[in-house]
Order: sequence, then C-alpha cells, then structure tokens
Amino acid sequence: MPTAKFIVSGTVQGVFYRASTRERALQLELTGHAKNLPDGRVEILASGAADALDALELWLWEGPPAAKVGSVSRETLMPQDIQGFLTR
Repeated sequence: MPTAKFIVSGTVQGVFYRASTRERALQLELTGHAKNLPDGRVEILASGAADALDALELWLWEGPPAAKVGSVSRETLMPQDIQGFLTR
C-alpha cells in the first residue's frame, strides 16, 4: 500500500489533533500512527489508497476545531504493511 509521512506544525498538541487524525484516518480506511514530537509538531505515518492519503493531507490542514495548523509536509515512503491506526 502507498505510504506517506506527514509532519504538521502549529498549535497541534493538546488540542485532540492525534485523536481526531486517528478518527479521520480510520474513516478513510488508512493504517498507521499519529504521534507528538518533542518540538511540538505531530508526525503522521499513513498507509492506504492514494486518494485516501490525499484526502487525509487536505484534512490535516484543518484538523480539529482548536488546532491552528501552520504547515503540513509530506514525504512519500516505500509501501508498508501497517496494521491499525495508533496514537502515541
């Protein structure tokens, strides 16, 4: 399955960003994880259909209502077989 890593910056920790990302990813039938980084950003690793990854990227720019997203970067990775979607 196509896999991408997203790095999201802005006010994205402490605003339910990871939990909301997990919910959206599951709706899009993606697997992977969302985790806080020590510098205040959030990393999302997602695997699934290419159009679902594109839809997730668009959603990441919005996030949950309390989030203030400054930037979203995307890196295409080698396809990975990932089970479930975790938050860390």
